[in-house]
Amino acid sequence: MFFRKSPITENQSEADLLASYKATGNLETLGKIYEPYMEMVFAVSYKYLREQEESKDAVMQIFEHLIPKLRSHNVDNFRTWLHSVTRNYCLMHLRSQKGKNMEDSDAGFMENIADLHLMEDDEFEIEEKMKGLGPCLDGLNVEQKTSVSLFYLQEKCYQEIAEITGFEIIKVKSYIQNGKRNLKICLEKK
Repeated sequence: MFFRKSPITENQSEADLLASYKATGNLETLGKIYEPYMEMVFAVSYKYLREQEESKDAVMQIFEHLIPKLRSHNVDNFRTWLHSVTRNYCLMHLRSQKGKNMEDSDAGFMENIADLHLMEDDEFEIEEKMKGLGPCLDGLNVEQKTSVSLFYLQEKCYQEIAEITGFEIIKVKSYIQNGKRNLKICLEKK
């Protein structure tokens, strides 16, 4: 099998390993943190990419992506954070492929168009759900509303949102997280 699991030892918590990696940059430590989540990363990647080999490549690319990121970010909930990183990676990969697919004029063209229609349908569903959130979305502060809208409706990554808004990346993440929480609270009140 592509994956093998080695759970984090009881005497080393995930938080301890994250702190150790941040301090030392030791890749073995990062491997211990990442390994239990490889199946989740593969599953999320496969959900978006719909291709087994690309999804396996994504697992490795995301690990490489984590090498600098985890040294500069404070991560409280690694699983949730990694899920977001994986999703963003896949969306960016699909965007880059979408441009290449539009240039292709070979026999695979119809398959590419079918994939694009599926993605457009997903985007339409997300937009419809967000429209239904109208009053709750309007209840967010400007920073949260802007960040949440750019992230979910326009599928911008943290870096793009920071460039568009001028917010620091750490603030963008905070605005999105707090905005999601506030939307959930608002919806639960309805």
